[in-house]
Amino acid sequence: MAKVSIGLRGWRFDEEEIISADGELKPLDEIPEEPRERLVRLVGLVEEPCDVCYLEHGDAEIHRCAQAEIVYGEPGGEVLLCPTHEPDFIYWFREAGGSDHTGRQAFGDRFHEWIAAGNEAPDGYASVEHVEEDPGGLPDLPDQTEIQQRVEDEFEGDRIDIRALAGENPTDDESADRLDENDLADSGVDLSTEYPSNR
Repeated sequence: MAKVSIGLRGWRFDEEEIISADGELKPLDEIPEEPRERLVRLVGLVEEPCDVCYLEHGDAEIHRCAQAEIVYGEPGGEVLLCPTHEPDFIYWFREAGGSDHTGRQAFGDRFHEWIAAGNEAPDGYASVEHVEEDPGGLPDLPDQTEIQQRVEDEFEGDRIDIRALAGENPTDDESADRLDENDLADSGVDLSTEYPSNR
């Protein structure tokens, strides 16, 4: 089974798990949970800046940050890098204890702390050679809107009763007072009204 990267290099997917026979991304419900979680997370990461650049320049000069091309770590604890700063990460991971944090949500935080303390790879430290056999042959990663639409299309709309989950049972009076969708529709309440905000 071939391994592929989509959107950013680093995270590798089994091609058969995410790409259909016609060369398109499979529907989300046909992709196993772990690769699906990574794909959905990637959508929000592909246009983000390199973490090291961001630590150097911050929001005030974000325009000076290189766009991330590489991702390492687990979803939610990942590290985003540009090719210039990948050697710093590789050095931290191999030589400065970074591998001790593998698989942990704090993985990215530990790397950021190491960089913020002024650490970096020695001059000339080698990076990882990424092989791109046929980048044009892979489907484009869907944008956030498309992923959201796919999630909504596949959502069954199950109602969750938080009180029942907490072990509380509503009294008969509370149950009788609950509005259902028909009651709400007949009430004349306009839920589409937009209220002013201070944003």
